[in-house]
Amino acid sequence: MKNIITAFLFLIFYQTGVAQSYIPTIKNNTVLHYVCKLHGQTRTLSLRAQTSEDKLTFKLETRGVKSSIVMLGEAVKNGNALSFNQGEYAPELHLKPTETFFMISQSAYGDLLKNSSFLYNNTQYVLDKNQDKNGVFIEGKLIDALHVIAQIDQTEMWIVKNPQFPLICKITKNPLGINFTLVGVVDQVN
Repeated sequence: MKNIITAFLFLIFYQTGVAQSYIPTIKNNTVLHYVCKLHGQTRTLSLRAQTSEDKLTFKLETRGVKSSIVMLGEAVKNGNALSFNQGEYAPELHLKPTETFFMISQSAYGDLLKNSSFLYNNTQYVLDKNQDKNGVFIEGKLIDALHVIAQIDQTEMWIVKNPQFPLICKITKNPLGINFTLVGVVDQVN
């Protein structure tokens, strides 16, 4: 009887843990809220997604800076470089066909699942198979993410398990001094 009760309690706690897992998605007008650490300063940043078949635009807002960062559909599918532009140079910035912003490409995500690694910005990132103790939580729910570590420096990224939009929900130890964490996702109706 004791074993049955123990097993029952385990299943209840396991189901509670599984139910608390969260996979953010991007739809038209989804707003992503991040906290960014930029060279020792902390600032909030919001990205409003504008989706279409041939591009994904993030309307960026942070400390009075407003800019639209435009990724081509080609980059969303097959990009191999991450842009760290902060929206300060143009009201509308069109990234190169190889660049993504706050996400990796679908093909890089596919490589990560298939090979436990991917190449971005000429840096090999490898899946960390250890239990992640530094995951990202939004409203008490753990984001279901893959933790990767760069092989040439100490950069770590947490990538949402979403093959359509593999968002970077957290980046730490970035040698560029630009680290960020996703703190909120709001789906807004236009």
